Amino acid sequence: MKTEQAVQQRYAAASRAQEAQLCCPIDYDTQYLKAIPREVIERDYGCGDPSRFVREGETVLDLGSGTGKICFIASQVVGPNGRVIGVDMTDDMLDVARRNAPLVAANIGHANVEFRKGRIQDLALDLEVLDAELKKRPITDAASFLAAGDLADELRVTRPLVADDSIDVVVSNCVLNLVEPGAKPALFREIHRVLKRGGRAVISDIVADEEVPEHLQQDPELWSGCISGALTEEGFLQAFADAGFHGIEILKFDHQPWRTVEGIDFRSVTVQAFKGKQGDCFERLQAVIYRGPFKEVLDDDGHRLVRGRRHAVCDKTFQLFRQTPYQGHFEFIEPHEGIPLDDAASFDCGRNDRRHPRETKGADYNPRPAASQCLDGGCC
Repeated sequence: MKTEQAVQQRYAAASRAQEAQLCCPIDYDTQYLKAIPREVIERDYGCGDPSRFVREGETVLDLGSGTGKICFIASQVVGPNGRVIGVDMTDDMLDVARRNAPLVAANIGHANVEFRKGRIQDLALDLEVLDAELKKRPITDAASFLAAGDLADELRVTRPLVADDSIDVVVSNCVLNLVEPGAKPALFREIHRVLKRGGRAVISDIVADEEVPEHLQQDPELWSGCISGALTEEGFLQAFADAGFHGIEILKFDHQPWRTVEGIDFRSVTVQAFKGKQGDCFERLQAVIYRGPFKEVLDDDGHRLVRGRRHAVCDKTFQLFRQTPYQGHFEFIEPHEGIPLDDAASFDCGRNDRRHPRETKGADYNPRPAASQCLDGGCC
């Protein structure tokens, strides 16, 4: 908890006066900054701009929303039919964001942003609701301390800060590295939990090119400065995979390090990852052909896909590959006679078989061209 306290104290101070050491230079789209008060712009910190990757009409969740800059940019991008939720645990940051929200709404002509108090590694627990309940029944002894834990568990279920499967896109700007190591797996699982099936995370964060040694991790100043809590480049992407994401890719990689400490480079990356590969596998005689350019690739479910080969896939994988970010890399072959999903047999997704063309076409496949196609040299 020492690291969390250091983060809260430093960011509370940064909400009152700008601190240059907490942010990388970022080129935000100036058309969106015009509607945002200077207080927000000058006291909001980050290392990227994930708002560039949100779309009109989406429900957006911003983790570690600070004074609200990314939220206020996203609110303009998603428009009046979209919605933006910011989550932060620092009261001073929330005060700035909430105070300026009506001003931004007046400038852009719609109000679609709200700010909630919570820890990003525990998106089920609404800290303001918990605060209100604890004022009614304060902690005075061991029994009330244990009861407070039970209360928190109850609130996670009955009054969650962010509900399951409710968000189109989760964004974050240089905040995940501030979470202590033991809580990072829970953080990525929480991101996965709140996203809708087919939803995505777009996260800008600081990563290290080498493992951060223990003595740097124990430095509260470096931790709160977005340095010593950084995952490695590989470890950051693996954390998404471990939480069940697929289609994980680096959208932006800063080749120039933000800082170098003891020979370790710390730089900003922006990563996108999707939710939706979970589910049952059914045989519908579909096939995909990987178009290249690589000789072969391995997907997040362990399918080894060889360039130019007809691969037997389940319906789930077939439909997944037709979506972003895969569709441009594959040809899709439907069966000549479709199998309704309700009639489909189970498919062993652990296999990696070729799909023989006769499986897709059917054993008796022998269509004859229409007579009109063969007139006047029409056949070739």
